[in-house]
Amino acid sequence: MPASPSTARAINDRFALRLLQDEGPLTATQLKTLTGLSRPTVADLVERLQGSGLVKVVGESGEQRRGPNAKLYGIVADRAHLAALDVRTGGVSVVVADLLGTTLAEAALPIGGGTATEGAVEQAVALLERTTKEAGVERLHSVGVGAPGLIDPATGQLNDSSGLPAWHRRLVPALQERLPATVLVENETNLAAVAEQRLGAARDCDTFVLLWLGQGVGAAVVLDGRLRRGASGGAGEIGFLPVPGTSGLPSATGCDGGFHELVCAAAVDALAVRHGLAPGAALASGDGPFLDALAERLAVGAAAVVSVLDPGCVVLAGETGHAGGAALAARVEERLAALSPLRTEVRATALGDTAVLRGALLAARDAAQDALFPAAG
Repeated sequence: MPASPSTARAINDRFALRLLQDEGPLTATQLKTLTGLSRPTVADLVERLQGSGLVKVVGESGEQRRGPNAKLYGIVADRAHLAALDVRTGGVSVVVADLLGTTLAEAALPIGGGTATEGAVEQAVALLERTTKEAGVERLHSVGVGAPGLIDPATGQLNDSSGLPAWHRRLVPALQERLPATVLVENETNLAAVAEQRLGAARDCDTFVLLWLGQGVGAAVVLDGRLRRGASGGAGEIGFLPVPGTSGLPSATGCDGGFHELVCAAAVDALAVRHGLAPGAALASGDGPFLDALAERLAVGAAAVVSVLDPGCVVLAGETGHAGGAALAARVEERLAALSPLRTEVRATALGDTAVLRGALLAARDAAQDALFPAAG
């Protein structure tokens, strides 16, 4: 069934706004070319977006002939203000930005493991409030939160996970209680994949898998341009994947014996020591034998994912993927080619430590965009 006129208008408006966000100010002619819409349709959507207060004329193009097509249209950056939080086991990072994603202020705060739950929550909320004030922002429209753990697809809340601080679960409800803003929470690995797809290493990929390699191990699955979360929000929990060379089999309550045991941060450090290298610095050293050994381990888990999903591209992210860079990615790709007949390119993260924050900011920006758009019809 074809879309109704109002639905078609809403789809066109969202597409045009995404182009203006990603490509910068554009003329009506450029919007016509990029959207494939007719000139009258583009003129109508530009008028709607201007009327909504989301778009304005920000200048003129270099065209010699002056007229409507020479005007440059751009996002009204201060139409809404956004925030993103990257919640980790040992602390939280915050960024406050405008609707274009331009950073206005940022901060980070370590939170010790011995901190009481309510005290940790208060510190994190206060950090966001303080950073918002430093940015000169009176009110946040949307806040995106990236955190380890599973997100319940039914409730949108962070599920309880063993090994994670209790304050993680309390933080989002506290933000929702304290802030007159939309607060969204998503798994950190999923947000990193969104950021890599729109801004980083996977910009040219509709289908790929991101492997998150840090203290925890996980994956994000993007198929046909869409992030796939699974029935319970657990798609990509490859830390529990049983693999040879581990202590046994993982269980429902722990991933000892799974892929996690081979490639988590502690395992990488132990492997470095066995190669006579300092933990934490081995990846940066470029030591060939160490990188070869780590690549062998990573390829085992990657091969299992590739054999099921055939993503065509795997992005190595998290602290290990970032530190290992192109040298590690090339080695994993070589070993993966020997394990699987499915051709798969392996790339290093392009966003590094900023991937989760950028993904959370994109989530906040998308939420603001949907809320601020004129209603269809």
